[in-house]
Amino acid sequence: MKSPIWKSLLCLLLVMSLAACDEWNDPYSGSAGGQSILYTAFTGRPKHLDPAQAYSENEYDFLAQIYAPPLQYHYLNRPYQLVPLAASAMPTVRFFDRQHHLLPEHTAAEKIAYSVYEIHIRDDMRYQPHPAFVGTVQDIANVHSLGDFKRTATRKVTAADYVYQIKRLAHPALHVPIAGMMSEYIAGFKDYAATLQQQAHQHPDEFLDLNTFDLSGVQVVDEHTYRITLNGKYPQFEYWLAMPFFAPMPFEAEKFYAQAGMRERNLSLDWWPVGSGPYYLSENDPNQRMVLTRNPNYMRETYPGHGEPGDAQTGLLADAGKPLPLIDQVVFTLEKETIPYWNKFLQGYYDASGISSDSFDQAVQVNVSGETSVTDSMQAQGITLSTAVETSTMYTGFNWLDATVGGDSERARKLRQAISIAVDFEEFVSIFANGRGIAAQSPIPPGIFGYREGKAGINPVVYDWVDGKPQRKSIAVAKRLLAEAGYPNGVDAQTHQPLVINLDTTATGVGDKSRLDWMRKQFEKLNVQLVVRSTDYNRFQDKIRKGDMQMFYYGWNADYPDPENFLFLLSGAQAKVGHGGENAANYSNPEFDRLFEQMKNMDNTPERQKIIDQMLVILHRDSPWLWGYHPKKFVLQHVWLHNVKPNVMANNKLKYWRVDGALRERLRRDWNRPVLWPLWLGVGMVLLFGVWMWRVLRRREQEK
Repeated sequence: MKSPIWKSLLCLLLVMSLAACDEWNDPYSGSAGGQSILYTAFTGRPKHLDPAQAYSENEYDFLAQIYAPPLQYHYLNRPYQLVPLAASAMPTVRFFDRQHHLLPEHTAAEKIAYSVYEIHIRDDMRYQPHPAFVGTVQDIANVHSLGDFKRTATRKVTAADYVYQIKRLAHPALHVPIAGMMSEYIAGFKDYAATLQQQAHQHPDEFLDLNTFDLSGVQVVDEHTYRITLNGKYPQFEYWLAMPFFAPMPFEAEKFYAQAGMRERNLSLDWWPVGSGPYYLSENDPNQRMVLTRNPNYMRETYPGHGEPGDAQTGLLADAGKPLPLIDQVVFTLEKETIPYWNKFLQGYYDASGISSDSFDQAVQVNVSGETSVTDSMQAQGITLSTAVETSTMYTGFNWLDATVGGDSERARKLRQAISIAVDFEEFVSIFANGRGIAAQSPIPPGIFGYREGKAGINPVVYDWVDGKPQRKSIAVAKRLLAEAGYPNGVDAQTHQPLVINLDTTATGVGDKSRLDWMRKQFEKLNVQLVVRSTDYNRFQDKIRKGDMQMFYYGWNADYPDPENFLFLLSGAQAKVGHGGENAANYSNPEFDRLFEQMKNMDNTPERQKIIDQMLVILHRDSPWLWGYHPKKFVLQHVWLHNVKPNVMANNKLKYWRVDGALRERLRRDWNRPVLWPLWLGVGMVLLFGVWMWRVLRRREQEK
């Protein structure tokens, strides 16, 4: 007779044995090891996956892999360079006057009434497999996700698809973030939007077929060619052609998702995009994971064969000429907290990772010269660090309309220059950004045309060139400038009152206090009192709009890598007060404005660089900003992940990455072997307890 206790013991031993498997803590348990899969994370579901509505970084992490606009940024080259993607060559552009007469290529911008871009697309592009291309209506009664459709098909991408997507930018039912800007540039866009609005109002329950309405500024020439007509000259338009706003959209997809019952099942372009890029969204569970899978119909695109000097030596050209994408699947797992993400990265369950402030010291060490490298523990795991300066500027502005710190008087100018020297942004970056940034010399960050390296690029008002690098001028120089401004030792020589300057900010959190205290100490070097006026965001914005402040914090992220996108922040025509523009400092200098208008629509030529140099001389002298710093992006990667080069403009970077799945599988097992002795100790104790119980039960049976 067998005692029931033995059944319990056997079950317990079985469970404990299973728990001893090598994959006992693998978050991807059951997945095939060694495959070409990239494992990464996302922190929340993207709000939009419709390319007409998406405009956030977390949305572009997906869309840039799914859609193929005409242009893209070269993955390796710096400064950032546009190259063809879906286009067979770079677009051609012709200029016309008001009477539509063709103008010479180098005609002055003010004489150009229209710019006509002609774009030829490749003939080997096809869409991802999708039920929209089947051609017949499919039953959706038992459909809950896109994968439930039994039949899918594809078709070639045509020029008409690109035109259709541009028309969608005016769709009245879509919230298109660039509609206002495009209405100023694309010929006929305003009238087209008004026509669609009227049609939608008159027939609210009908599907709005954009093909039945012509947009005069966008025309199909033939199956692989289309034209876009812009008002005036706007060379920066090419940068927009590298964004999903201008990717192709098949009419069938919009018609497919317009069917009754689709939206109730979350079947829409915002959930299930339809693209011709290297990947398609094969799984969308925003509460757990999202998966990109290789598009089997992707065109013939190869890894670039050239890059910057040094790229070959670091292995970035090892895959030159290989078909893209190099990874078959990308698995995004939801991670709301940084600590679990970090720990899984260290275990090898994520292939790359950023660095939070909490884990910075564990991951990165900074030497006396300011150079960064991974710590010994990271190096022992084969983890490497890649860095790139972002196309962003974090600055502190002076209000040009203020009687003390603003205006073009020599007194105010020298006061601003003195403060610019005293506020040590090298120290700020070291303390508050873990060294992840570089002090700015102007509004233009590295990687943007107009930025100059070395001695030629320093701000001579604030820096000297010493031993091959910029060195901030001494506080003695700042005090001399302050005295020349009429504030010796921080006291107004005319009123004999201490100089007090106000800084408006929305920073009110615990972490912000130390930054504000640091800023006060910078002013104390000059014996100047800084008063911080903290307020809520709405009140702060109201002050900025009215010019009711002296100094303020601000920042700017590039829409596109062109100096115009940074220098316009200081154009008089862009002043907040009176114009409602982006010039929050309300800076105004007629010579700067004249040069800006001359420069903004120029091509990147030596002549443009010369004008930018003149503009920066004016800005250095006037010092309307504390130029602040340009943040640095840090990326850690495991030894099995290849071809990682930070590119802050190219969002479609995943197709260039390569994973050595076999090496990853081996190292994961080595790093995550379970500690078994406590388990076997427990097994032994259970067995001893079982023997003891068996003897007790047997004795009782014998006594009966």
